[in-house]
Amino acid sequence: MSEIIIRGGGPLEGSVEVQGAKNSVLPILAATILHPGQVALRGCPHLSDVDASIRILRHLGCQARWEGDELLVDSSALSRWDIPDHLMREMRSSVIFLGAILARMGWAEMSYPGGCELGPRPIDLHLAVLRKLGADLREEGGHLRCTAQHMEGREIALSIPSVGATENAILAACGAEGETVLVNAAREPEICDLQNFLQAIGCQVRGAGSSTICIQGRRETHDAVHTVMPDRIVAATYLAAVAAAGGTVELRNVDYRHLSTVTAALHEAGCRITGGEGRIALRSDGRLGSAGTIRTAPYPGFPTDAQAILMAALLRSQGTTVFVETIFESRYRHVDELRRMGAEISVADRVAVVTGVPRLSGANVQCTDLRGGAALLVAGLAAEGVTKVGGVRHILRGYEDPVRDLAALGAKIEWES
Repeated sequence: MSEIIIRGGGPLEGSVEVQGAKNSVLPILAATILHPGQVALRGCPHLSDVDASIRILRHLGCQARWEGDELLVDSSALSRWDIPDHLMREMRSSVIFLGAILARMGWAEMSYPGGCELGPRPIDLHLAVLRKLGADLREEGGHLRCTAQHMEGREIALSIPSVGATENAILAACGAEGETVLVNAAREPEICDLQNFLQAIGCQVRGAGSSTICIQGRRETHDAVHTVMPDRIVAATYLAAVAAAGGTVELRNVDYRHLSTVTAALHEAGCRITGGEGRIALRSDGRLGSAGTIRTAPYPGFPTDAQAILMAALLRSQGTTVFVETIFESRYRHVDELRRMGAEISVADRVAVVTGVPRLSGANVQCTDLRGGAALLVAGLAAEGVTKVGGVRHILRGYEDPVRDLAALGAKIEWES
């Protein structure tokens, strides 16, 4: 397995284009099942999680092939409704296929999903929503057997605005009779992108981006082309990298409105940020201040996926920043690795307190999960000496080629087998 070698301490300069969004394309790949024909996804990122989704689609009988950064999926020959255990274990978001398979086939069988270990992420809410639509779901020893021969639309109020449950509900409701109204739905931009894709193939979905989403089920679908939205967490990672290392960088193919809480925190820490149509520019001298208190929350709050990344950017700041993680229970696993580099971080339950230190030192560190791995890259760019990052398979779940992108900005970073 490859490692990433970083020789830190230098500023970043230049511009780079942000890839398509992982958290958008995965539910869209599941949604391709709804249309018995071909769709083209432009700007689809080459990620290991995308590869895992493609393997699921092919197992179900679909065809999928790459043409550059465009992924073509043909679901006309879909013939199966089961996903074997080894495919489900490859990523947590594999459960998103449940609603789409039920909508298209009326049957579904799968085990519980795998993915990064970030504490309990039960799929009970997903199952409760599908049951309200009329699905019969039976759980036996970590295996799900589901039937939905006749789902009917109805009003469904989510107990929390879960992104995954919202997406699964939308996909299942596309196969239900009549109208489904989701109340307290998640508002993330990636759900808007899913709606845009569904509208492109002919489904009638409206309201994404608000807390109420309406779906008219059983609509005629057709072939379509869809461009995947830019990845706001990848953009946040590169902004944090420049903030920590210093320099001036412009990001292209990015929606600055999706990053308002991240840029606000970086601005408070002392960065100069400007945004325009499809771009964000950040300037930093590498000497940051405190960002106050950062509390993660569902969109439009501060994204939990950016918590570790911003923490890494503030390790050499002057002052103290407090992080409160409200989404996942085990999202501070990267802290021990950052401490190896000289970081001063104290953790108590869901609160982490970062006290800035004058310098960080390169070290051998291991990725604990996807975003924790990205945080190690950010810290390595700000550290003196050489940082060797292992366990990079986690990073490749969500970043197409961070070495390529950061090297384009002048970072001394390379792959090492």
